[in-house]
Amino acid sequence: MSAQEIARNAAIADAEKPAQVGKFISVDINRDNRVSTFLFEADLAGYQGWRWCVTVAEVEDGATPTICDVVVLPGPDSLIAPEWVEYRDRILPEDIQPGVIVPSILDDTRLAPGVHSLIHDEELDPMQVFDLGLSRARVLSIEGRDQASKRWYAGDSGPNALIAQSAPKPCQTCGFFLPIAGSLRASFGVCANAIAPDDARVVSVDHGCGAHSEATVK
Repeated sequence: MSAQEIARNAAIADAEKPAQVGKFISVDINRDNRVSTFLFEADLAGYQGWRWCVTVAEVEDGATPTICDVVVLPGPDSLIAPEWVEYRDRILPEDIQPGVIVPSILDDTRLAPGVHSLIHDEELDPMQVFDLGLSRARVLSIEGRDQASKRWYAGDSGPNALIAQSAPKPCQTCGFFLPIAGSLRASFGVCANAIAPDDARVVSVDHGCGAHSEATVK
């Protein structure tokens, strides 16, 4: 029996059905190590384009080939599952529905221990924070602040939004603009205009809309 036949029989023995082992594709022979790798088509549900890969060794000339390994590997045109993405990186805001709880991540780089909180962000002096125990277990880290500010500024509430481009004046000059507390105060605030599209949302100081408090019609 040839090495190719031995390899095919090994694949059939490993498969659930003989029909799952298809045509011979190719063989890769390593003469230095006396090892050959045979490839056969794999007719397996959910594994389009995959191949049976059977490694055969011939210890010495004339010896019966020995099966080393039988696996199924993807071919150049195979259907492969997408790269795994951690759950915490896949979750979207719309996934948070009533009753849905997202477990806290202890090593979340966006957060830092509450003892690192800046006093002006808490709007309390150091003694109040210590005596009243009002400091939070964790607060935004520098990385967390940077990510948030970049996300807000590049989003629909930043200066590049279409509505901001046609606004008569920026949000920072609007009477309905409420600057947020903390280190981001100079860059962002909350809109308090009931008729504005960004009412109750964070907006950048250079955002804007047609509902500006000092807008005039000529």
